[in-house]
Amino acid sequence: MTHQGNWKPLMARTAGCGLFLTAALLLEKGWGLSGLPVIATYLAAMVAGGWSTVIETWETIRQRKIDIHFLMLAVAVGAAVIGAWQEGALLLFLFALGGALEHYAFARMNREISALHEAAPKTARVLDAEEQEKEVAVEELKEGDRLLIRPDETFPVDARILEGETEVDESMLTGEAMPVTKKTNDTVSSGTLNLWGKVTLVVLRPVHESSLARIIDMIRNAQESKAPSQRFTDRFGSKYTIGVLSASCLLFLFWWLGFDLTVGAAAYRSIAFLVVASPCALVLSIPSAILAGIAWGAKHGVLFRGGRAIEELAGIDTIALDKTGTLTKGQMQVLAVETFPTGSEEALLEVVHSIEQESNHPIARALTRHCLDRGVRTRSVDHLRSLPGMGIQAELGGRTYSLGRRQLVENDSRVASLDEREFENPEVWVIGPELLGRVILQDEIRTESKTVLEGFRSQGITTVMLTGDHARAARPVAKELGIAEVHAGLHPEDKVAVIEDLTHQGHKVAMVGDGVNDAPSLAAAHVSVSMGGRGSDAALEQSDVVLVNDRIERLGSALKLSRKARAVIFQNLFLALGTVMVMGATTLLTTVPLSFAVVIHESSTVLVCLNSLRLLLIREKSPRPHPDTTHH
Repeated sequence: MTHQGNWKPLMARTAGCGLFLTAALLLEKGWGLSGLPVIATYLAAMVAGGWSTVIETWETIRQRKIDIHFLMLAVAVGAAVIGAWQEGALLLFLFALGGALEHYAFARMNREISALHEAAPKTARVLDAEEQEKEVAVEELKEGDRLLIRPDETFPVDARILEGETEVDESMLTGEAMPVTKKTNDTVSSGTLNLWGKVTLVVLRPVHESSLARIIDMIRNAQESKAPSQRFTDRFGSKYTIGVLSASCLLFLFWWLGFDLTVGAAAYRSIAFLVVASPCALVLSIPSAILAGIAWGAKHGVLFRGGRAIEELAGIDTIALDKTGTLTKGQMQVLAVETFPTGSEEALLEVVHSIEQESNHPIARALTRHCLDRGVRTRSVDHLRSLPGMGIQAELGGRTYSLGRRQLVENDSRVASLDEREFENPEVWVIGPELLGRVILQDEIRTESKTVLEGFRSQGITTVMLTGDHARAARPVAKELGIAEVHAGLHPEDKVAVIEDLTHQGHKVAMVGDGVNDAPSLAAAHVSVSMGGRGSDAALEQSDVVLVNDRIERLGSALKLSRKARAVIFQNLFLALGTVMVMGATTLLTTVPLSFAVVIHESSTVLVCLNSLRLLLIREKSPRPHPDTTHH
C-alpha cells in the first residue's frame, strides 16, 4: 500500500464495498437467494473495494513491476474463479479498509508538518521611506525591507527588530510552549507568532531562505530519505512478490497432483497461502514508524534528515560536542572587574566603554553590553589607534590609555606583585595614568547543558569535548559539566582526526556543532547534529539532525525518540514476519478458511500502523525558557 492521496475517497469506497458485501450476505444467508443477483452484488462490492488497488496495480505494471497490490488482486480474482465470492469481497473490503486507515495514519503524521506551511502569512506590511504602509506578497520581500508587525500576527520572514518590544510564541518551530521576550536588535524567525507588541523589523533574508522554508525543505527531504532497514525491504519487495506467486503456483500443483485434491480444493489452499504470505504489514512496518518519528520531531524542535538519522542515532555510544555555541551560549559576558589598587572600577569601565562602544568584536560587544546595563557613561575619544597583536590605544581627556592583552602590562612595575599564572578565562587589561586593571570574561555555559550530559552518562554514553579554544578556556567548562575527555586547541582537521580515531576504536560517534569549522567533523561522524538557530549553513548542510532553536536538551529528546522508534520498528517487524511465518506454516499443514486468513492478514497490517502512531503520543515536559532562547 502507498500513503499518498486523500484518505476520505478511499474510506467512501470502502464504505460502499461494505454495504454491497452486507447486502450480498443478506441476500444469500438471510433470504436464501443464489445465482446472478447474489453474484452481481458481491461483484459490486469487489469493484468498490478494489478500485484503488486496480489503479495502483496498473501503474506498477506499466513500470514493469509487481507488488502486494498485484497479489491482492490475484487472490480476489482467484477466489471469484473458484466461486468463493464472499471471501474475495471480504478480502478487498479489509484491504481497502486497511489502505484507508493507513492513509489516515500518514495524514495524521503529516498534519503538524503541513501546519508549518499553512501558518506562514502570504502578505506582509512594508514601510516605505515616508513611513507609509504597503501590503506586498511575502515572495517579493528582500533583504533590508522594513516591516510593521502588529499583535497576533505571524512573522513572515526572518527579521531583526528595529523598534519595539514583544513576546513571541515559537512553539510552531521549536515545540517550546513558553513565550520568548524579544527586544530591539533581537532576531525573529518566520512562522513564529507575535503575541502583544507592535514592532518594526528589517528583513534579514528572503522568504525562500527563511528558517521556516529551510525547515519545510528539510522535512520534505527527510520524508523521501529512507532508513537502511526500509531500503532493505524495498529491495526485496518485488522479488518477494514473485517468489510468493511462484510458491503458490507450485503448492497448487503439489496439492492437486501429489495429494489428489480437487482443482477447487487445491486452488482454495494456494489462495489462502497467497493471502497470509502477502507482505503488507512488513512493507509498512518501517516507513510508518519513521514518518511518525519525523512528524513528532518537527513538532518538538528536532529535524531529522530522513529515516537513517532516526535509525542510526539510536545506536550511538559516544557524543562529541563543540564547546562554543553548543555547550555554551557562544556569547561572552563579564565575570569580574578588578583594579590595582581597588576602588577605580567605575573609572576603568568608563575607559572601556568609551573605547569599545563602536567596535563589533565579540569581546567588545560583551564589554559594551555590560557597561550599558550598569549605566556607565562615555567620554570623548581622540587619536584611536591599533597596537598590532596587543590591543588598541586612545586619548581620553588628554590622557593616553591602552586596552588589550596581558602583554600590555607585563613591563609595568605596578603588576610585579600580581600572580603570574595563566588565567582560565579571557581578560582585557586597561593601563593609563593612575589606572590599572582588568575585566575578566567568560562564555556562559548553557543552563541545560549539565543536566543533558548527566542524562547521557546515565545511559552509558561517553561525552567528549572538541574545541578550538585554548585549554585554559575549555578546562573550567569541562569540569563544570563533568566531561572527562577534553581535546582543546583543535583546528577543523584535528577534530576530524579525533572523530576518526574514536570510530576506529569501534565507537559510534555523534558529533554536535554549529560553526563552519565543525562541518568537516560533522561529515566524519556516524551521526551529525547541528544547532539550528546559530548554526552555519555549512554545518546545517552536513547535519543528520538539526536542533531548531539551539536547545541542547532537544538532543536528549531526539535520542529518546530514536530509541523508541527503533523499538517500534522491531515490534512491527516481529509482528509482520511472525504473522507470515505462523500463518504460512499453518496453511501448509492444514486447510485454513480463506476468510480467517484474510482477517489475520489485514489485522496485522492495521496493528503495525497503530503501533507506529504511538510515537506521536510521546510526551515531553516543556522546560522553562532560559535567557539563551533569544537570538542576539
